[in-house]
Amino acid sequence: MRLVSFAVVLGAWEFAGSIGLSAAFPSFSETFVALWGMAADGSLFKAFGRTLEPLLMGLFISVAFGVGLGVWMGLKESAEWLFAPVFIVAQAAPLAALIPVLTFAYGIGLTAKVLTVCIMAMPVIVINALGAVRNTPASLIEMGKSFLGTRRQVIWNIVLPAASPMIFVGLRLGCASGFIGVILAELLITPTGIGDLISYNQSVAEYPSMYAAILSIIIASVLFIEGIEFVEKTLFRPEKRI
Repeated sequence: MRLVSFAVVLGAWEFAGSIGLSAAFPSFSETFVALWGMAADGSLFKAFGRTLEPLLMGLFISVAFGVGLGVWMGLKESAEWLFAPVFIVAQAAPLAALIPVLTFAYGIGLTAKVLTVCIMAMPVIVINALGAVRNTPASLIEMGKSFLGTRRQVIWNIVLPAASPMIFVGLRLGCASGFIGVILAELLITPTGIGDLISYNQSVAEYPSMYAAILSIIIASVLFIEGIEFVEKTLFRPEKRI
């Protein structure tokens, strides 16, 4: 069914581009040829190298601190009262509007881009980790206590395994938001990497190359999220293995 879904979307893209829907909307075949050319001359991989640096740094910070903070907030009500409102507001707010503020505060270098990824990814990760811990079945926790399990044993052997599905949902959503954040940073702060390819090809009306750059980051995001799901099924949820 996934292949059918992709085929329908790509077929509609090819049809819309071939009938001349817009001069700025090329067909999928033209976009694929441009993507192949950018990969062949090395410009695509060079752009990805510059994009992945702030992206991976921001995602590492977001995952490490986001999951830890969310679990801590789920275990301690005082921590939830202190930090949860901040992340709830951040999740609902248009965080892209803060990018000019980050640029003013930290310049146009790597720091601002990493922080952009963090503010886009971390709220989703924190809120999902908090909800996952809070929704652990009380009967399981009581069972652990009745068998004289220590607090650490209950957390490690009951709470975290029960919370892992929702935590990984937050990781997938947060990482997807991180990809959006790094492209916004490259478009609004400094035109580098994939963002530079998009803005440059748009400026010279090379629309197949522009869409090829957009398609490449979408493919990278999908593969990255699929990799997270594979890790979840392999290491944390063996019952979901096919």
